[in-house]
Amino acid sequence: MDLWLIVVAFGFGFGASQVRLPPMVGYLVAGFVLHAAGQETTEAIETLSDIGILLLLFGIGLKLKVKTLSQPVVWAGASLHMVATIVLVALGVVVAGSQGLPLVEGLSIREALLIGFACSFSSTVFAVKALQERNEGSSVQGRNAIGILVIQDIFAVIFLTATVGSLPSIWAVPVVAGVIAGRPLFGWVLDRAGHGELLLLLALALALGVGAEAFDAVGVKADLGALLVGFMLAKHPRAGELSDSILDLKDVLLIGFFLSIGLGGSPGAAEVAIAAVLVLLVPLKTAGFMALSALFGYRARTSWQMAIRLSTFSEFGLIVAVIGIDQGLIDERWSTTLGLAVAVSFLLAAPVNSASFAIFDRFRDVFARLERSDRDVEDAVVDPGRADVIIFGMGRVGTGAYDELVQRHGLVVLGVDRSDEGAIKQVQSGRNVIRGDALDGEFWTRVSLDPTVKLVLLAMNEHAANVAAVNRLRRFIPDVPIAAIARHPDEVDELCDHDVTVARNLYEEAGQGLADDACSVLGLDR
Repeated sequence: MDLWLIVVAFGFGFGASQVRLPPMVGYLVAGFVLHAAGQETTEAIETLSDIGILLLLFGIGLKLKVKTLSQPVVWAGASLHMVATIVLVALGVVVAGSQGLPLVEGLSIREALLIGFACSFSSTVFAVKALQERNEGSSVQGRNAIGILVIQDIFAVIFLTATVGSLPSIWAVPVVAGVIAGRPLFGWVLDRAGHGELLLLLALALALGVGAEAFDAVGVKADLGALLVGFMLAKHPRAGELSDSILDLKDVLLIGFFLSIGLGGSPGAAEVAIAAVLVLLVPLKTAGFMALSALFGYRARTSWQMAIRLSTFSEFGLIVAVIGIDQGLIDERWSTTLGLAVAVSFLLAAPVNSASFAIFDRFRDVFARLERSDRDVEDAVVDPGRADVIIFGMGRVGTGAYDELVQRHGLVVLGVDRSDEGAIKQVQSGRNVIRGDALDGEFWTRVSLDPTVKLVLLAMNEHAANVAAVNRLRRFIPDVPIAAIARHPDEVDELCDHDVTVARNLYEEAGQGLADDACSVLGLDR
């Protein structure tokens, strides 16, 4: 049994997390250490690796939103950056090879281009983790970064499909057509799968059974099948929940992939030297993303935050390298070299991401030179106009408070909702609502709040968001009265500690209101 390898992987992953690095860095190091101790990869590890990659692709398919991908900064920015990186890395590899450096000496143009292609990806895992830690997933830079990652992944899937090396079966056409035609059935089942283990099992059945196995049986790359099935459900209202259900399992199974990279061989002097040269290109990679974002009309702050989230090499680049090795396109030592480059890029990117706001403030004047005068409307400064009351969180509580204040008291109210769809529906209903997220630092730099506002209501579902909004408001409008909701007594206490004027337990208030109404029915004094 290979279960003891999981213990070793956990130990190294835990160690990496304690120094604020992605656990995958620890998994790679664990593989290198195990290989140096004489351990080789096993069938079980390879199986875990394959399933993890399929779930990764299925999750990517679930995120393929045409609206986001159609943004020029996403599809054009990702494409231009990828081409520039491929050419730059390939040129550097050829030049280094001409100097007789080991591993790159004698490489053909095709081999050099493939290595450049592997280096052109940014880590989805690292970027998503960095965005989640700062709650930037719904911000402008967060959406653009995720969109660029998806475009990169699409290029990777095209490469994976093109390297099959054999023609598909004659049954491939009806099978692909059947998967596409099965979209209503998949959605119907998803609607009825609940929120527990059946939802996770459905994700596995769709990704591995319907997608991967069906495509593999007719000679089409299994990876493409998993991606396509995910894409079929991308517009479903529960696509995000389905994606979340496999998130942890996917990350666990990908341990097999990172272990297999390390177990493929410990880096020698040549691998270390070439990996070091590749890592030196990371700042150029970051600068390229920032320049392209600014070129498409985004503010310097937005461009910097997006670029720094993408300033790594990628686990997907490792997948491309492994496929290239399997197809005999490059030397097997490149998996170790690129694995080391990925690990070191994470080591360098982690502290830079943590200090990204401080770095921008330090070099604000330098970065500002990249800005265009005609900014993209999505990243422009928001001036919502005068408002007596601002409500953060336009769910049922926020909407009820909005209508009460407008209809009963005649106040001018501004609503702020973190969802694009939610804000649009509110506007269509006649309410004055803008899209914004109190946890997103970029929102506060873009919105121009009226300093004469009389009251702020915090009605967001997340307690952390309400607390963060209090801290931000005290900075921008220090004397404004703030009322907030909570769900637990300790949350009420924390809000009061943060100088909230009025804090109410949502469930306690609902219970008191219900009791009052019941007493009225009985004719009792309220």
